[in-house]
Amino acid sequence: MGETHTVRMAVVGCGGMGRLYVRNYTQMPHVKLVGVCDVQPELANPVADIGKTTAFTSFEEMVAEVMPDVVSLCLPTHLHKTFVVKAASLGIHVICEKPAASSLAEAQEMIETCRAHGVRLFIAHVVRFFPSYRDIKRNVDAGVIGSLGLIHTKRFGVYPGGWYVDPAKSGGVIMDLMIHDIDYVRSLAGDVSTVFAMSRRTENKEYALVTLRFNNGVIANLEAHWGYPGPFTTAIEVTGRKGMVRYHTGEVTPLKIWKNTNPPTAGYQNVSVHESPAVHDPYYDELLHFIECIQQGKEAIVTAEDGLKAMEIAMAAMESIRSGMPVQLEERGSGT
Repeated sequence: MGETHTVRMAVVGCGGMGRLYVRNYTQMPHVKLVGVCDVQPELANPVADIGKTTAFTSFEEMVAEVMPDVVSLCLPTHLHKTFVVKAASLGIHVICEKPAASSLAEAQEMIETCRAHGVRLFIAHVVRFFPSYRDIKRNVDAGVIGSLGLIHTKRFGVYPGGWYVDPAKSGGVIMDLMIHDIDYVRSLAGDVSTVFAMSRRTENKEYALVTLRFNNGVIANLEAHWGYPGPFTTAIEVTGRKGMVRYHTGEVTPLKIWKNTNPPTAGYQNVSVHESPAVHDPYYDELLHFIECIQQGKEAIVTAEDGLKAMEIAMAAMESIRSGMPVQLEERGSGT
C-alpha cells in the first residue's frame, strides 16, 4: 500500500472495546470504516451508527459484501485464532486485541498463517502507547537512571464478570490484565529466564503476584488484582544504578524521575517531574501506528512475536502457581 492509500477497515466485536475502536477509526486520516460485525445485532447496530457504517451479524457476509483491507478483532480471547485464520486466508490484515490467543499453539498458528498468506498481524498491547509509559521507556533507553536493577508494576481494577470469569476463555487475571505489564517490562528489560508466581482467588476477586528474572539479571515484581475496591489503578517503578523513575495513576504529577545524589548518603534528588498530555487517547495512537505500518511496510513497536512471548511468560506464571515452583522458560516447548 502507498503511504496515502485509504485503508478499508472493519471492526469485529461490538462490545466496549469495539465501540472505542470505531470512535477512533472515524477520526483517522486515510481510513474508511466499511463495516462492523457482531453476532448480537443489538450491539452491532448502535456501533454502526457511531461509525456511520453498515452493521453485520456474519463475518463471512460482511467480507463478501464490503471486503475490508484490515479487520480489528475485539472479540473474547478464545475466538481470536478462528477469526485471524479466516481473515488471513482471505488476504486481510489483522489487528487483534491482547492476549493473542488462548494457547501458545493457537498464537503460533495465527502468526504462521498470516505469514503464509502475506498479511500483517498486530497484537494490541496498548500500554506501550500510553504517554507516561512511553516517557519511562525513553528515559530508560537514554540511560537516565543507569543500568536497570528492579521493576515493580501494579494493575488493579474491578472484577469484570461476563466471559472473563471463565479461565478457559479469558485466562484469568494474569493472562488478561497482567499481560499488559508483562509485555511492557519485556520492552524495558528484554527476555525473561525464570518465572515464579503466587495467586489467590475467591468468588469475586483474583490477585496474582509474579516475579520475573530476566536474562540480564533484572528482577521484576508484577501485581494484578481483579476485585479491587478502589478506582482503576496502574503503577510502575523502575530502579537503576543512577536513579529511579516511577508512575502512578493516583498522583497529581504521575511521572517522576529521581537521580542518585553524590554522595550517596544524601539519598535521592527529584530532578524532573513531567506529565505528558495526550492529544489522542493511546488507543488512537496504537491503531494509527499499526495502520501506518501496513501502509509503509515498516516494523511495529510491538510485534506479533512480542504478543507470543508475553503469553509464554503468562502461561509460565500459571504453571508456577500450579506447581509452587519457579519455571525456567528455556526448558519449555514452544507449543505448550
